Amino acid sequence: MTEIPSSNPLIDVKDLSVAFLQDGEEKLAVDRISFSLKKGETLALVGESGSGKSVSALSILKLLPYPAASHPSGEIWFDGKDLLSADDKSLRSVRGNRISMIFQEPMSSLNPLHTVEQQVGEVLSIHHGMSDKQARARVLDLLNDVGIRDPEERLKSYPHQLSGGQRQRVMIAMALANEPEVLIADEPTTALDVTVQAQILELLRNLQKSHGMALLFITHDLGIVEKLADRVCVMTEGKIVEQGPTAQIFANPTHAYTKHLLSSEPSGKAHPVPHDAPVLLTTDDLKVWFPIKHGFMRKTIGHIKAVDGISLSIRSGETLGVVGESGSGKTTLGLALLRMISSEGPIVFQGANLDGLDNRSMRDKRGEMQIVFQDPFGSLSPRMSISQIVDEGLAIHAPDLSSKERDAKVVAVLKEVGIDPNSRHRYPHEFSGGQRQRISIARAMVLEPTFVMLDEPTSALDMSVQSQVVDLLRDLQARHGLTYLFISHDLKVVRALSNRVLVMRQGKVVEEGDVEQIFDAPKTDYTKALMAAALRMEAAPEGIVAD
Repeated sequence: MTEIPSSNPLIDVKDLSVAFLQDGEEKLAVDRISFSLKKGETLALVGESGSGKSVSALSILKLLPYPAASHPSGEIWFDGKDLLSADDKSLRSVRGNRISMIFQEPMSSLNPLHTVEQQVGEVLSIHHGMSDKQARARVLDLLNDVGIRDPEERLKSYPHQLSGGQRQRVMIAMALANEPEVLIADEPTTALDVTVQAQILELLRNLQKSHGMALLFITHDLGIVEKLADRVCVMTEGKIVEQGPTAQIFANPTHAYTKHLLSSEPSGKAHPVPHDAPVLLTTDDLKVWFPIKHGFMRKTIGHIKAVDGISLSIRSGETLGVVGESGSGKTTLGLALLRMISSEGPIVFQGANLDGLDNRSMRDKRGEMQIVFQDPFGSLSPRMSISQIVDEGLAIHAPDLSSKERDAKVVAVLKEVGIDPNSRHRYPHEFSGGQRQRISIARAMVLEPTFVMLDEPTSALDMSVQSQVVDLLRDLQARHGLTYLFISHDLKVVRALSNRVLVMRQGKVVEEGDVEQIFDAPKTDYTKALMAAALRMEAAPEGIVAD
C-alpha cells in the first residue's frame, strides 16, 4: 500500500444521495453518504451487489442516466468545484482528463468495431489534438506501460481478439492516456482468472506509485481490499455503515454487516464419493484443434490446440474441478464432453459412445447432460418469463406432460433452489445476480440430469452469494446423486466443491489429483504458482506469465 501524504482531500463527497425514477416514484439507491480521497491514496468502496457502490462512483463524473437519476442531496468537491452542480463544459474538462474510470466489463466498454489503436488513440486526439503519428507513438508507450506483449502487433487487434486480461489492460491504457489525478476502478478484476487478477492488481499498484494517482477501487472481494486499499468504506442498502483504515476494519470490525462480509467465504468440503462408484463419463486423448486460416484462399497454416490430448474419467456422484488461466482450454473441454463442439477422441457417457451418435440421437441424451453458464443474465432470455425459461426444456424433452404438469415441476424446482414460485411470471432483469444464477440452476435441474457442467457459475457473484450457491450445489448433488464438471478460476470455490482437481495449461493437463493433494502439496511449478497467486493475491509469482 502507498504512503499517503498529509493533505486536503482531492475528492470530497458530502451527504450524497442518488435516486432513480421508477414507475413514477423516486427510489433511493444511495442515502446521504460522505467520504474523501487524498492524493496518492487507495480507498475501497466495498459491498454486495445493489449496495450503491458503483452508483456512488458514477456520480463523481455524472455518468448516471440522467434525468432518470437525480441527487436529492449532496456535493462532490474536486479542485474547488462542486461537480454535481458543474456545467457540461466543466465536466468535459475533468472526465477522462483529470479523473478517469475503468469499468467492470471491458468487452462491453470497448467498441467492437474499433481496433486497439483507434480506441486508445481517440482519447489522445480528443484531449490533446495529437496527429495520427503522434497518437500511435503514445499508444505504443501506453500499451508497454500496462504490460501488453508485442504492442505493435496488438494495435490492429479488435476487442474479441484479445483475452480478458488483455482487454482490461487496454481499458487501463485508455484511462491513463491523459495521466489523470484520480483513477476510479469499478470491479476491474471480477471476471478475470486468479493469475490475471494478481497481474492487474500489481499493475495498478505500480502505475499508481509511478503516476502519483489517487485510486478509488470498487469491489466485493475483501481479499483484494486487504492487499490493495489504505482505507475502506463498507456499503449496504445505499449507506456507508463503517469506514476507516483497512487494517483496523479487518482486525476489529464494529458493524454487523462488516462482520458478515468478512465471514462470508465459501467453505466446507465436497461430499465423499464411494470407492466403488461407477464411472459415469470418460474420454481418452480428446482433441479440439481450431484451424488457423490465412490468405485469399483461406489455406490452413496451423492449428490452435485448445484441447490437446486429454484423458479423464468422472465417477458417478463426483465433482471434478477444472482450473487454469484464461485460454487454457477449460470451457472448450467441457463443451467437447457434452458434444456442443466438434472434437476427436472417444467420449463415453453411461456406457454409450457419444462421438458416434448423430444429432437426433444426441438430443435424447441432452436431458441427462446439462449446463449452468457463467453469466446468468446473458444466458437467460430477457423476453421470456422465469416460468417460460425453466419450462422450455420440459417442452422439448418431456412433450407428453401437460402444461399443468410442467408448471407443477417448475414450481417444485424453483422452491428447491430457493426462488419464490409466485415470482415465476417475472422477467430476469427483475432479479438479483444470485437469484438469476439460482434460476439458471433450476433450468438445468428441472430435467433431472445425471451430469451437469458448471462453467464459472460463481465468478460474477458477491462473496456471500457465492457461498450460498456453493451450499445449494452441494445440497442438490447429495439429494439427486448428481455428477459435476466444475470449471472455475476461483480456487477457494473449487476447494469447497470438488473431490478431484484437474489443472490445465495451454490445452494440456499439467497435474491432476485429489483436492487435498492439489491444494496442499502441488507437484508442478505451474500449479504451485497458481496456488500462490490465488491464496495470497500478491503479484503474479515466478512462473506465471502475463497474458
